[in-house]
Parts: sequence; structure tokens; C-alpha cells
Amino acid sequence: MIAPEGLPSAHPAARSGQGSPVSGNPGAALRTVSCTLNGEPACFGVAPFRTLLDALRHELGLTGTKKGCDVGDCGACTVLVDGAPVNACLMLAVEAEGRRIETIEGLAAPGGELHPLQRNFVRCGAAQCGFCTPGILMMAKALLAENPRPTEAEIRFGLAGNICRCTGYTKIIEAVALTASEVCGVPAGGASPAAPARPAAAQKRGAR
Repeated sequence: MIAPEGLPSAHPAARSGQGSPVSGNPGAALRTVSCTLNGEPACFGVAPFRTLLDALRHELGLTGTKKGCDVGDCGACTVLVDGAPVNACLMLAVEAEGRRIETIEGLAAPGGELHPLQRNFVRCGAAQCGFCTPGILMMAKALLAENPRPTEAEIRFGLAGNICRCTGYTKIIEAVALTASEVCGVPAGGASPAAPARPAAAQKRGAR
């Protein structure tokens, strides 16, 4: 169970579900949220108005998920909720109750072995400043889970909601295509003859 010492998630009232005053806003009380976070049970206290993005970064100390635009436009805060990509800045933390949340911290294997996407991002030089990389990796994971054999056009369309200001996207596309070729045994770049369809992975929004 995740309840970092010294953070609101460790507050006795939060653990008991009674709630407690939130600093700077005496009228609000902490809500207790229980979910599965990167495969482990998690329970934390959070103000009802706090976004999942802020709760991940502050209440839970998982700073891999980045805050970019904070309005759902850049994709830097992409996480998976029950396997679907979501902009964490558009989802309230209390909406995570009973859900399965995956962040960049849970992408690698428990022993530290990199996920094939991470390995190929390194191999292809797909990360430069790295700020957008966690969100792109999580979106790419969702894309390949839904469409294991994407064409280049489908990869570009699936990642259209994730902004990168450094790479020009070419190496990112190469890394995702290479991962698909390794996992599914198809040529890098995709071999699906079907016309690109709008995948669910490209439709992420808040979880409401």
C-alpha cells in the first residue's frame, strides 16, 4: 500500500476515511482514494478538487508524469486508466477510486528491465530533453496494445495528441515501429494494409 510518510496520504483521517481540513482551504476535506497503481494496491488522501496529475506528483511522489499545458493539449501527462490513455490533468484524483492506474514508473519490469518501447527509444535516439517522453511512451503502449501492427500513418495519428518540441517525431515513429516489428514480427514501419482508422488511443480525454 502506497502512503508516503509526511504527505497528505499518510494523514490518519485520510487513512480512516474521515477527511481532514486541507491547508489553505478549510472548507475542503481530504478524500480517501483506493486504487491499483502500477500493479500495487494504493491508498492516499487527496482534496476533492485535486487532479490525478497533481496527486501523482505530490501526494504519491511519482514525478515521471509531467505537467505541461495543464489543459489537456500537450499529452505530457498521459497515463493509462484501466488500460486506456487519459490526460491526468483532466481527471480528478477521486475518479481513480477502484481504477487501475499505470504511470511511466511502472513501465519497466519489476527487476528493472526496460520495456521494449523504452529500449527502442534509447536505441533510436527518440528522446532529447525527455520532458514529453513519459507521456509518449504511455500513449505508444496503449496504441500497440490496441493495434499491434500499425502502419506509419497509424502511429503518427495515434501519437498526434502528444507534442514534442525537440525531435521532429521521426525517431519517435521509428522507435514505435521497431517495437511493433520486434513484438509482432512485422517489418518496421508496419505492414497493415488497412486504411488508418481513428484508434481509441488517439481519443484520450478526461476520464469522465
